[in-house]
Amino acid sequence: MTRAAEPVPTDAERCAEPGPAHDSDDLIELLFFAYRDFVGDPDRILAEYGFGRAHHRVLHFVDRYPGLTIAELLDILRITKQSLNRVLKDLIDQGYVEQRTGTSDRRQRLLFCTPTGRSLTADLTRVQVRRVARAIEEPAAEAGRSDRAARIASAQGFLLAMIEPGDRAAVRRLMARRAGARA
Repeated sequence: MTRAAEPVPTDAERCAEPGPAHDSDDLIELLFFAYRDFVGDPDRILAEYGFGRAHHRVLHFVDRYPGLTIAELLDILRITKQSLNRVLKDLIDQGYVEQRTGTSDRRQRLLFCTPTGRSLTADLTRVQVRRVARAIEEPAAEAGRSDRAARIASAQGFLLAMIEPGDRAAVRRLMARRAGARA
């Protein structure tokens, strides 16, 4: 009796197998360190206000998408309504975010950053933009190249590919919404 040939594993399957170290192990470790430092910069600023990462995430999306509804924000952040309410209460009570009643549906609560909230968000974004810009520029400088647009597109493609396939279209639509507002 002949045995059927064993299927040859794909690169992705080989990387997912336990055993000796793979390139993907290094990427995972680098992602942990990169994330630690990427959020560490704003964490230090937020600590001065008595805020944490949850406050940062809410400020980020409310600033980028003025008029965001509570339901949309819950969907983006994938947190419980109870968690959001605690953070939102802090931001509203301290004057960083304001709620307005929806125009077409009076039950809706639309979220907007106040000028103080926009200023804090700008400070938080500034330190992260510096880190991302440095990360985009350093490898090119070391290699003596200047193909910045290709590096940005590659980084965006990589990060988009890290998002669950079923969620990518929603992320693209959300980001297109902001791009449309800028135009």
